Amino acid sequence: MDRPRKPTLDTVAAAVGVSRATVSNAYNRPDQLSSALRERVLAAAATLGYAGPDPVARSLATRHSAAVGFLLGQQLSASFSDPALSIVLDGLASTVDGHDHCLVLMPGGDRGGPRPETVARAQADVVVAYSLPDDAPALEAVRARGLPMVVVDQPVLPGTARVEVDDAGGARLAAEHLLGLGHTRFGVLTFPLRPDGHTGLVSAARLAGGTFRVTRDRLTGYLSAIGDAPVWECSGSRRELARTGARELLGRSPRPTALLCASDELAFGALQAVRDLGLTVPRDVSVIGFDDVPAAEHADPPLTTVRQPLTDKGRRAGELALRLLDGGRPGDPIRVAVNLVERGSTALQE
Repeated sequence: MDRPRKPTLDTVAAAVGVSRATVSNAYNRPDQLSSALRERVLAAAATLGYAGPDPVARSLATRHSAAVGFLLGQQLSASFSDPALSIVLDGLASTVDGHDHCLVLMPGGDRGGPRPETVARAQADVVVAYSLPDDAPALEAVRARGLPMVVVDQPVLPGTARVEVDDAGGARLAAEHLLGLGHTRFGVLTFPLRPDGHTGLVSAARLAGGTFRVTRDRLTGYLSAIGDAPVWECSGSRRELARTGARELLGRSPRPTALLCASDELAFGALQAVRDLGLTVPRDVSVIGFDDVPAAEHADPPLTTVRQPLTDKGRRAGELALRLLDGGRPGDPIRVAVNLVERGSTALQE
């Protein structure tokens, strides 16, 4: 038995006795019709079982998908467990809400961002790239499509809208705080320098060849203040990775009296590592983070950290994306301020 044919725009037009364009306007340009005519068209469509124009076909015809693509540097599972990213994404989404745009998440992989094929087929009118390495292949795919782009944090691309924080300055604030407390022996826990899964002590050669700008800048801020110190690279901003790294750093002789952590998540792992070794924070080891996620205030002890306005950063990225969608220009990079929040995880070195 033949299946009944699905109703189409032409089916509705014939039933109402109007043109195809009139039915289309009832869905896409309601201001072009009287309220009575639009209601008659929609009522006929409902009776016939017509759900409206196919969004994919409409995007192909108009070359617009009403979507903001969000390029992630890591897989979705890791992204949703990153509190800093979640807050940035919430700020962006709250700005895009109410503008009839959806958000398309494109997860990263082992090359430091989404696969170029994913970007090539994504239905998006503008792209927001979040914390990708300088040489992420996805960036070339965005350029090949000619899509406008907003970068959050990294990389730095000429002619691209960008929202960032003063990573080097914030890291220097953290280091100078510890120096002011009398600390002279440090260890550093940092993000990946390259998207190759490496974890371990960082050599001078690896430091020089890093492709993540934020990692480079935060290390520059730390080391410009404290001088030479052992740096442990974590392959992601995850507590368990930092816990392992902190134990390695604290096992060195002489033992560091302070740990500088490139994120609060890394700092939470460091706090656990100190406890693993039978030491206490801050009496034996001071620990300082970066971000000031909500959990920092409730850590044990409460975490001293560098606060960056994560919600504001996402909101500003969303505003830039909407501006580019309206044909606006990228403008100058937006740099949001950071400040030090002193809590109980740092203390005078006796």
